[in-house]
Amino acid sequence: MDGSRRDGVSGIQVHTGQMTAMNASRVTIIIPAKNEASNIGPLIERLRGLGCGMLVVDGNSTDGTAEKCSALGLSVFRDHGRGKGDALRVGAANAPGEVLVFMDADLSHDPADIEKLVTGIEQGADLVIGSRMKGGSDELHGTLDNFIRNTGSNLLCLILNYRFGVMLTDIENGFRAIRKDVFLDLGLSEDGFTVEQEMVIRALKKGRRIVEVPSHEFERSSGKSKLPTREGWKFLYYFFKDLVF
Repeated sequence: MDGSRRDGVSGIQVHTGQMTAMNASRVTIIIPAKNEASNIGPLIERLRGLGCGMLVVDGNSTDGTAEKCSALGLSVFRDHGRGKGDALRVGAANAPGEVLVFMDADLSHDPADIEKLVTGIEQGADLVIGSRMKGGSDELHGTLDNFIRNTGSNLLCLILNYRFGVMLTDIENGFRAIRKDVFLDLGLSEDGFTVEQEMVIRALKKGRRIVEVPSHEFERSSGKSKLPTREGWKFLYYFFKDLVF
């Protein structure tokens, strides 16, 4: 449990610039996408310079997202229509890399931060989360919905910090890197957006080392969020279910 008792930043030294070819060859970027045709092209172009492997898991899009990705030369897999957790499992099962990087397709995550995530893994972490609380967010402030989401996320972090003796700040952000063998070992079962907190809870229960690096979240470029605030009760329900069982 030594690694999980850290604030997530100390001990990680990140060098600016592209990842080395050796590092990049071990990484697969997994992008769950549903109806993100207007965003996916610019994202892919920004990612190509990193030299990492990439694949897209399409959530049965109706706007040509899968076709656009195929035209760009990416491997595209379809999930089973059950949600983001389902998409992450499909992506991990088909990823050749030893290190998995999960990121959203809406341009809210900065590809430049992938180097920091991967560096954390290379320096001994099992799971590295891009923390919006350390890097800032354009989507967690300014409206009642954003206030509710931010408050709820902070509350769940506080509970985990007391329960496991850690100092995490953002367990819900989907921008993260994890060793593939660790991901598979966690045996994640949740199908929706709650998969991210399930990943953290199960990793803590297994004594895995979790660290955080600062990452700024930008407002989505276009389209609508797939996560309505009214479903916040699901995060509370599954949080306590995963924590107890």
